[in-house]
Amino acid sequence: MIETVITLLIYICVIALVFYLVVWVLTNVVGIPIPPKVIQILWVIFALIVILLLWRALAGGGFTLPAIR
Repeated sequence: MIETVITLLIYICVIALVFYLVVWVLTNVVGIPIPPKVIQILWVIFALIVILLLWRALAGGGFTLPAIR
């Protein structure tokens, strides 16, 4: 169970980093103006999804990634 939680936390960190880099590239490199409220709402949605995944992992449901063929 602890291995599942640690793996899930690593995936969450990687996904958060990718999300941050995408927002940074869109706003600073490409120059698309994204309002701060939209970015805040997207982070809140991300946080809610993380809470649901952690709850599922800790409740014994486990966390599995689909197999890559």
